[in-house]
Amino acid sequence: MATIQTHMKDPKAITGKTVLVWLLSFFAVVFTANAIFIYLALGSFPGVAVESSYEAGQSYNQEIAAAAEQHKLNWQIGSVLERTNAEAGRLLVTAADADGAPLYGVAVSAVLQHPAQQTADIDIVLTADGGGRYIADLDRLPAGNWNLVLVIEQDGMRKFKSENRVFVKE
Repeated sequence: MATIQTHMKDPKAITGKTVLVWLLSFFAVVFTANAIFIYLALGSFPGVAVESSYEAGQSYNQEIAAAAEQHKLNWQIGSVLERTNAEAGRLLVTAADADGAPLYGVAVSAVLQHPAQQTADIDIVLTADGGGRYIADLDRLPAGNWNLVLVIEQDGMRKFKSENRVFVKE
């Protein structure tokens, strides 16, 4: 009597080929995801915040001296950024000296700096409204986080500078 043996493969058996295919597929997915994230990161932020780091470092001591002079003035400066409609807004700055008297004869300017894109910055020139109030109407005021850089000059010299983070609601 002859015995016939049949060897049937287990369809669920893990072979070397199966492991190799799964391993290569896993790394293909990881490399593809990394490539997409790198492309998106470089496209949205080029990495250049300052044109010359050396020059920025050299002006650091000058900024410290200017801040010390600003502190001695003890000016009382306030600012309010508000929406006037869905797309526009208004910046109101109040400026008073150490005694609380309104500041006259100063040039007030501001920049709304986008934290990630320099091309989105908005330059603002404020006009005197009397009594130490300076106002600017903004045609476009996009929602989001912004850095409000406020500069006050007197007799052509910068006397005050402040940088504050503001959030503009939709």
